Amino acid sequence: MKKTLFLTGLIDGIPIAAGYFAVSFSFGIAAVAAGISPFEALLISMTNLTSAGQFAAIGIIAGGGSYIEMALSQLVINLRYALMSLSLSQKLDRSFSRLHSLILGHAVTDEIFAVAMSRSGKTRPIYFLGLAALPYIGWSGGTAAGAFLGALMPETLCSALSVSLYGMFIAIIVPAAKKERPVLIVTLIAIALSCVIYYTPALDFISSGFSIIICAVAASAAGALLFPASADEEGAK
Repeated sequence: MKKTLFLTGLIDGIPIAAGYFAVSFSFGIAAVAAGISPFEALLISMTNLTSAGQFAAIGIIAGGGSYIEMALSQLVINLRYALMSLSLSQKLDRSFSRLHSLILGHAVTDEIFAVAMSRSGKTRPIYFLGLAALPYIGWSGGTAAGAFLGALMPETLCSALSVSLYGMFIAIIVPAAKKERPVLIVTLIAIALSCVIYYTPALDFISSGFSIIICAVAASAAGALLFPASADEEGAK
């Protein structure tokens, strides 16, 4: 039974791992280009497992940002994982130990959360370990490949691969924005704020790290004010 559940988790994690490898390959290239060593880039991916947070972090590192910028940007970007973990905790089997919970907290991502929540019944530890195993290997392996092999690849190819991150973001945002008007408006607000901060000479003192924080918090607050959840929606959640 345990073997079957673990294999089921592995199979469910294959497409996630494939996607993570491609994106983390770009992260490895970008990290080395920002002055981070290949081993440091690999360590970052092995201990974080957050694409948006890691890309934002290397931008702050490359720009000489402060620890406060780093901490606040990671808090804002990754706070959703805490909410996902709380939601997923309602589906966990009683056999989840403290160690299993720690592994779950580290391995929860948007895709892993979605797959785990879509399964009927309680989530057992052995299934979640199988589900998270290949995506973790794919993310770390892709980072290592990009960091160590990026220097051996033509510069034009490295530049082309680094664009895949923006393609991933577009692939995530556009379908949701087309389906839900609030997502579109909140996204446009964030883009507008980012442009204002970037192109306004008087705001040059705002670093890239704080720019991310300001845009994310302001756009989220605007979305909450403009599109508050109804009582029915709150109950459904």
